Amino acid sequence: MKIYDFTVKDIENKDVSLSEYKGKVLLVVNGATGCGFTPQYDGLQKLFEKYHNQGLEILDFPSNQFLGQAPGTNEEIVGFCRLNFGVDFKQFSKIEVNGENEEPLYKYLKTTSEEYRNKETIEFYEKVKQFTPGIAENDIRWNFTKFLIDKEGNVVGRFAPNIAPEELEVHIEKLVKDEEIEIVCHPDFSDGCL
Repeated sequence: MKIYDFTVKDIENKDVSLSEYKGKVLLVVNGATGCGFTPQYDGLQKLFEKYHNQGLEILDFPSNQFLGQAPGTNEEIVGFCRLNFGVDFKQFSKIEVNGENEEPLYKYLKTTSEEYRNKETIEFYEKVKQFTPGIAENDIRWNFTKFLIDKEGNVVGRFAPNIAPEELEVHIEKLVKDEEIEIVCHPDFSDGCL
């Protein structure tokens, strides 16, 4: 199974086959409009502007599962992102990324990747675990978890919310040029990628 086998709902609740993105580098993110990481929309937009013509697509799936930080309708979310961050990459209908009603795409993404974390990630997850009781080890733990997918549809990296979009640029640049990448953990994080 590949990411291209999934169909998702766009912002107008119409079906979109992810096979439309074959041959593209994808960055998939569960965004939110009321989160401390919401300014990452700016970094995502800058990456999109720089690499879109070279084959990068950013796919944003807002989720309201973490303290209700993506309130509002799909249209309100898109309007907020356009007005405040100039977002013009693809945004989809709100979804759930964990649990009984999780989007099948996210179930797939979570089972095909390990998350890049650093010391700050572990500290952040400790702070928010009171708001995410019963979360499984491989679940999405907060807004702005990012999945990087190569042109063949392989998930090549999963990045914790505190990893800024700018930190992914070195990998994106190589992927759009059809170069191999290696995701290595932060040198200070001795436990390796989790």
